[in-house]
Amino acid sequence: MAAAGLPGFHFHDLRHTGNALASRTGASLADLMARMGHASTRAALIYRHTARERDEHIADGLSEQIKKGRDRARSGHGQRKKR
Repeated sequence: MAAAGLPGFHFHDLRHTGNALASRTGASLADLMARMGHASTRAALIYRHTARERDEHIADGLSEQIKKGRDRARSGHGQRKKR
């Protein structure tokens, strides 16, 4: 890669980028394992770091929904009327 003017860049960086991008598109752990030719989930989990970012975003969204529901309940909105 140095001959191509990319010192410090390794061919493996392309593999990592490709699999990290595949993970972002929704590729499952099994999909990543097949793409990389790995039999173990351990290596495939390395490429799922972007999924952790999504997990944090999802968790934040869930927390916000719970807070909104709690606030509605406290204010009396969203309660069923007695028959």
